[in-house]
Amino acid sequence: MSRKKLRVSFIEYLNSVPLGWGFLNGPYQDAFDILFDVPSQCARHLSTGEADVGLIPVIEYQRIPGLSVLPDIAIASKREVKSVLFVSKKPLTEVSSVAVDSSSRTSVALLKILLGKFHGLDSVTYHETSPDPEQMLEFHDAALIIGNPALKVRRDSLNVYDLAAEWNRFTGLPFVFAVWAVRSAADLGEQAQIFYQSRKQGLQEIDPIASVYSKKLGVAAGEIREYILENLNYSLDQDNLRGLQTFFDTAAEMGLTDSSRSLQFYPVG
Repeated sequence: MSRKKLRVSFIEYLNSVPLGWGFLNGPYQDAFDILFDVPSQCARHLSTGEADVGLIPVIEYQRIPGLSVLPDIAIASKREVKSVLFVSKKPLTEVSSVAVDSSSRTSVALLKILLGKFHGLDSVTYHETSPDPEQMLEFHDAALIIGNPALKVRRDSLNVYDLAAEWNRFTGLPFVFAVWAVRSAADLGEQAQIFYQSRKQGLQEIDPIASVYSKKLGVAAGEIREYILENLNYSLDQDNLRGLQTFFDTAAEMGLTDSSRSLQFYPVG
């Protein structure tokens, strides 16, 4: 009997494309049933069991019980990420109202940590909105803009803060945004290796990715190539793990999660 296809929730932001390239365009196109989600939907589908594996925002690891994580694979940034931005019409000390992308979870928690803990801005209010930068800033002092729209933000008239760079400035650590999480009932078997092979293929085919997504996003291919190679990191090395645990600990300290549970890794043969 053939193995039932795994249901995989995938976020088609540019930063995740190299991880999924092998099963989006490569030899593993028929390996999984793919659900194309935004980050918040990915977490919900994994929580309800509609997905077996999901590329979840890391904060959701603390909120969804019974998950394990594929080792040594993630979406992270060692310094500046470019695609998770806090933009403001006012100086930082004058900001009181912030619009946040309703599809985001980890980035919202990171912003609250940066503004509340490191900048001492305790009276800021946060308002979930659709990810329309112009509309967000029309009604609020500042906005959290993530994913593909952030790559096209006009910086000339705004105060722009890169959240990964800010995190690194205050902690000296990288920031991990997403990991492949596996439900406890899921049996990946040898299919676990597909996620690693897919990443390998994606990182070997940056030029085709840049060409395809340059047309889709209206961003120069050279900028996309630089973004993937210079701003993103796809490992869970020791520095990334320390950054992730520090984020978990700080989020729990600030009451953004109920606990700071250490990562449990899925056994990959």
